[in-house]
Amino acid sequence: MKKLVRFLRVKSGATAVEYGLLASLISVGMIVGLGAFSDSLLSVLQKVSDTINGTPY
Repeated sequence: MKKLVRFLRVKSGATAVEYGLLASLISVGMIVGLGAFSDSLLSVLQKVSDTINGTPY
């Protein structure tokens, strides 16, 4: 029982969990943002390619 009480008093593990949650939220945000950016970049590059090839868009 004393080990359980001592384990519940330690707060250093909570900090690691918080940093892990922040890192995962940032990662998800970056994945979503880069996905939208890649779609628009692909569209721009396709227009450039069509213009170079002489195909009207």
